[in-house]
Amino acid sequence: MELAVPHTVALLMWVAGIVVAGVLLAAFFWGRRAQARETRTPSPEEQPKRPYDGPVREEREYREPDEMPKDGGRLTPHELNDGYGKSGTHPSPSQDPDDHKKGSGGSFGSGGLGS
Repeated sequence: MELAVPHTVALLMWVAGIVVAGVLLAAFFWGRRAQARETRTPSPEEQPKRPYDGPVREEREYREPDEMPKDGGRLTPHELNDGYGKSGTHPSPSQDPDDHKKGSGGSFGSGGLGS
């Protein structure tokens, strides 16, 4: 029974190791080259600044959809107010939160009486 590995197999293992090491080195240098072409990160002086009057506050506003024509015909998406299939909205006349509570409609499951 022979326990030693033939010289050709040992030589092939060395060649395979050198090829793997070469591929890894090539990938490393290729990545460094790609990183060098990227734009640099902005310096602290180039970062966006907070507005003079402080941070921007969230603004809440109740909005209602624009009315659809009631002539019984259909509208295609390009015929809507904003075009491109988007319907427009406008500020609600009442900005009171009590007027806009959820669950006051007559659809199924909303708690309304229905018809």
